[in-house]
Amino acid sequence: MAQALAVAALFATIFCLSISPSLAHNSDTFSVEGKVYCDTCQVMFETKISEPIAGATVRLECRKRFGGGLTFSVEGVTDKNGNYSLHVEGDHEEEICTLLPIKSSRPDCNEQMANYGKIVVSLTSNSGVSSNVRYANPLGFTIKEALPDCVKVLTDMGFFPSHD
Repeated sequence: MAQALAVAALFATIFCLSISPSLAHNSDTFSVEGKVYCDTCQVMFETKISEPIAGATVRLECRKRFGGGLTFSVEGVTDKNGNYSLHVEGDHEEEICTLLPIKSSRPDCNEQMANYGKIVVSLTSNSGVSSNVRYANPLGFTIKEALPDCVKVLTDMGFFPSHD
């Protein structure tokens, strides 16, 4: 009997320890992390020769689902590797939250990507995601003229027929 109680106590302890981290994540504070890159091939996606943009400005905006009124906004700047982290207060379950590239620090790569430049992020603890960190798809700016290496890169990716 004592052994059965000890086993039950052990399972109860393990259960409590396993749910306590998820309870800690249910706070209404989120971190949105992502990166900003220079689309050196003008293809609207990252390639192996895309370059991170240090000092780029990004903005997160949350708007009401109906009516579109702005409810929350925060800006951030990328580090030397093109990465950013935005601190978000509050649960935004009833809102649509969008990341936007605002400004590139590179004069040669500062064209915004038409219709590709915003990313939707879910900022609610009621989403099935146990972590309060949200990882966003990369945001990019386009270079003014594609690099000469782009043909080879895109051929290697299968976009053009190889003549081997």
